[in-house]
Amino acid sequence: MRSRPVGFLLSALAGAALAFGGTAAASATPPSAPTSAPTGNVGTADACYTWSGTLQEGSSGEAVRQLQIRVAGYPGTGNQIAIDGAFGPATKAAVARFQSAYGLAADGIAGAQTFSKIYALQDDDCTPVNFTYAELNRCNSDWSGGKVSAATARANALVTMWKLQAMRHAMGDRPITVNGGFRSVSCNSAVGGAANSRHMYGHAADLGAGSQGFCGLAQAARNHGFTEILGPGYPGHNDHTHVAGGSGRFWSAPSCGI
Repeated sequence: MRSRPVGFLLSALAGAALAFGGTAAASATPPSAPTSAPTGNVGTADACYTWSGTLQEGSSGEAVRQLQIRVAGYPGTGNQIAIDGAFGPATKAAVARFQSAYGLAADGIAGAQTFSKIYALQDDDCTPVNFTYAELNRCNSDWSGGKVSAATARANALVTMWKLQAMRHAMGDRPITVNGGFRSVSCNSAVGGAANSRHMYGHAADLGAGSQGFCGLAQAARNHGFTEILGPGYPGHNDHTHVAGGSGRFWSAPSCGI
């Protein structure tokens, strides 16, 4: 875990919207106030983002969207949740799964205990403690040149990291090796990537075997919001497991029973 400052800090976070299918633009401005204000007081300030009260089904706004990013890895098998700022049944179920995964009361209502756990899991740049932007971008330093804006690619990568954090926890908190993520069009071409690769949208990550093995990773990814899973038995994927978000669903790792 990387070190984090102590004390009460003002929250600051550029918006990070998930662009399913790579079409939605992410905001690069500080988060706005929720359109449906949460109630209560969570009593803790965080350097990345601070929630000011309880969120539950029916809530909406930036506070909900920020929560959805953090629980994106808990949508249920074969699903993904929308990062849209609307706290509906799918978000409630994802929050409940997150709570259950960390031994909290799984009521699907995000309050002080839920937010405290999220604060413990994130660094000051809003990435989860076990993953970094550098791991998700070995192409260039500014996230430019992909199929979406640099801000959107970076935002999509943030959601991918939170999905990986959920997957890592579900697999016993053993490290997950990320060999690459975002690619510009030129980087993608240089490595022989598919013309429609989700790497160019920031949605994707290629994983090393680690202690879990390629098949273990591919099988676990089905439960954590990844709509594209390619692994052993799929052409060109015997030496890594590829996971990605985005629209549609395509899973193929024949050697792993997927």
